[in-house]
Amino acid sequence: MTSFWQDIRYSLRIIAKAPGYAAIAILTLALGIGANATIFSWINSALLNPVPGISIPSEVVSLTLGKPGQPFGFTYPDLEAVRNGQQSFAGIAACWFAQMSLTGKAKPERIWGMVTSANYFDVLGVRPVLGRAFLPSEDEKPGGAPVAVISYRLWQTHFGANPDVLGQNIEINKHPYTIVGVTPAVFQGSQTGVRTEIWVPIMMEAQLDARGDLIHDHHNFWLLIFGRLKPGVSLAQAQAEMTLRLKPEAKNYPEEHKGKDTVIAYPLWRNPWGLNSFLSTLLPMLMITAGLVLLLACANVANLMLVRSVARRREIAIRMSLGASRWRLVRQLLVESLMLALAGGGVALLITFWTAGSLMKFMPVTDYPLSLTIGTDRTVMFATLAIALLTGMIFGILPALRSSGVAPITVLKEDSSSASGTLRKARLAGGLVVAQISLSLLLLICAGLFIRSVRSAQQIYPGFNSHNVWIASYDLFTAGYSEGTGAQFDRQLVAKLEALPGVQSVSLSDRVPLGFGGGSTSVKPEGYVSQPNEVMETQAAVITPNYFKTMQIPIVKGRDFSLQDTKSSQRAAIVSEAFAERYWPHQEALGKQLNSDFTNEWFTVVGVARDTKVRALNETSTPFVYLPLYQYYKADMIINARVAGDPLAVGKTIQNTVHELNPDLVMYEVNTLESQELFASFGQRVAGTFVGAFGLLALILAAVGIYGVTAYTTRQRTHEIGIRMALGASKEDILRLVLGHGLRLTLIGVGLGLAASFALTRYLSGLLLGVTSHDALTFSSVAILLSAVSLFACFIPTRRAMRVDPMVALHYE
Repeated sequence: MTSFWQDIRYSLRIIAKAPGYAAIAILTLALGIGANATIFSWINSALLNPVPGISIPSEVVSLTLGKPGQPFGFTYPDLEAVRNGQQSFAGIAACWFAQMSLTGKAKPERIWGMVTSANYFDVLGVRPVLGRAFLPSEDEKPGGAPVAVISYRLWQTHFGANPDVLGQNIEINKHPYTIVGVTPAVFQGSQTGVRTEIWVPIMMEAQLDARGDLIHDHHNFWLLIFGRLKPGVSLAQAQAEMTLRLKPEAKNYPEEHKGKDTVIAYPLWRNPWGLNSFLSTLLPMLMITAGLVLLLACANVANLMLVRSVARRREIAIRMSLGASRWRLVRQLLVESLMLALAGGGVALLITFWTAGSLMKFMPVTDYPLSLTIGTDRTVMFATLAIALLTGMIFGILPALRSSGVAPITVLKEDSSSASGTLRKARLAGGLVVAQISLSLLLLICAGLFIRSVRSAQQIYPGFNSHNVWIASYDLFTAGYSEGTGAQFDRQLVAKLEALPGVQSVSLSDRVPLGFGGGSTSVKPEGYVSQPNEVMETQAAVITPNYFKTMQIPIVKGRDFSLQDTKSSQRAAIVSEAFAERYWPHQEALGKQLNSDFTNEWFTVVGVARDTKVRALNETSTPFVYLPLYQYYKADMIINARVAGDPLAVGKTIQNTVHELNPDLVMYEVNTLESQELFASFGQRVAGTFVGAFGLLALILAAVGIYGVTAYTTRQRTHEIGIRMALGASKEDILRLVLGHGLRLTLIGVGLGLAASFALTRYLSGLLLGVTSHDALTFSSVAILLSAVSLFACFIPTRRAMRVDPMVALHYE
């Protein structure tokens, strides 16, 4: 232990004698470690700890229906089918998002809540800080459990953290509920990144969802299910049992379960119903990129230590002559490396504190309760420490072994320019530079692809015009409207808004393209024979007349909906070109009929609309069905208003007009369609920003690395250069000699980097928009840029070599 502290004191003295070298090393390591610590803090919050503040063991899994990548929820009968008699889970719980209105006060307030099974909190392992969770008896009778558990945040903001809140009433959608519990402060729900404020038993869903009685509905797939595995049961075993148990239900209702009779089990961190479903692809990619940056930093500092070891050769030789063993020297040099790494880790923690919360800043402003709490907790601090220690070992071990592997007598007899270890160190340093250039090229190509992807996203035409469109949502069900009064309100609202100055066109819809939410319907197109287990689920929207005019989506055939498309008229539908091409290829779609499970009625196609992007900018053409609101009523709708001028300014007038009809109607998700569209490029913008920053850092590190090696090898060859010049070598000859060495390293590194990039960038294809993973322009531009920067870095020591005085060089040691 004493010798260990001696190594630390000695290392501190050595580092203090070379403050410039130490500062460069610490800063380089801090950037590399900080990049990894920041991305790890995101992974820790979004993936490793998907339910904030609550330790979720690996046995808690999420269940979905359908194929991987095409998840469906469950019906309530499905839940009972997989629950009864199963052997894999200690408990199976269910939940669903529900937008609720807190009424009973001066002005209703819109919040996000959940309807859940009674064992929801038990399966998650969450214990309320006040009161209780739900009781088994509150899971038995529809409409018989008017109780609620509220969030810690709601308890503080609406009840002043009153400890006597239990037993008080809270009015939801104009129905009284008794508060029975308060969740822990850190718990915000089971869906990562979505903050929930209130939980209500699933038996009360009819008061919270306009779709009516979903408890006995066999075709409405709305429930999210998760369960806690019993000890010794694997994910695959549970998945197989759940699929087997669902088979009878699927057999009894084959039309509803087409393509949906397979249960897929996911670890909770891969739950496809939260923000983590997207981040589980993005964050590991960013972590790998940050890891490459750290390797670059390690190579850079290792090169720096190799160069510095030349000046310490005599010191090391003397210590070995005095009896120090090689292991003793290696240990001391590794301690020195670890001191630098820990100092870099300390600075990295400051960087992480500053950057950890930046992920959510890429989210557009929205009323959706997106909330991913990211911080530098103990896990992140320990991870940063571990990364720093590992980094110290990685960049320190080779220089330590090289520096301690000298023959003391040879070193003490030879001058520094002729020592046998010099060439070996130069070759090692050159190899590290080749690795740096290769990794830098890979990072720069990834950065270039994402930057081009972000630019392409701005140029991709989504099939509609989002400019100057103001949007806002409202829900007539939570405001107490019936279908009759709600339909009357919708017609009055559209008529009033169309008359407003500055409003060019107005329509209502139940979804916006490229936005959150949206619905689908199972269809039966006339004359189409579906394949066994073929999924007939089709994206759908309920709209009013003028929707296509407002969104500027061309109707290529037929007509738009009109005010005459009412409950008493023939059912009408408009389909997309992709829908017509899929189900009626080489046929006339107008006049064809389709059945929708929304109402199980037959709708006649009266129009064919141009395809639009529905969920993502990089998706292929998606079949789509539009149904008229005045024939199929929905309580929760979105106002779409195309205006002249600033949408937000005109939007205030629109809001005032809505409140003239109903002063208490809550309007939420007030935004512009252009801002809403930014959600579609969220991943590309995050990746483009951070991978671009990593690529710039890689370019700088590569330039510094090749400059250092060229300067080092040139300095070691000063005596040789003097002899060459004394024998008649021109400055051009010296230029070719020195620059040629740097050029060879650059070309080798670029060649290896291009090969690695061709092999690895194909894994990025799912995150790219409008650009292929092997884009020739990006590859060639980056290779030329890196080569130019590397040659410029080589040229600086080359010029110094060309100015050497032969007489001085011949006397150089």
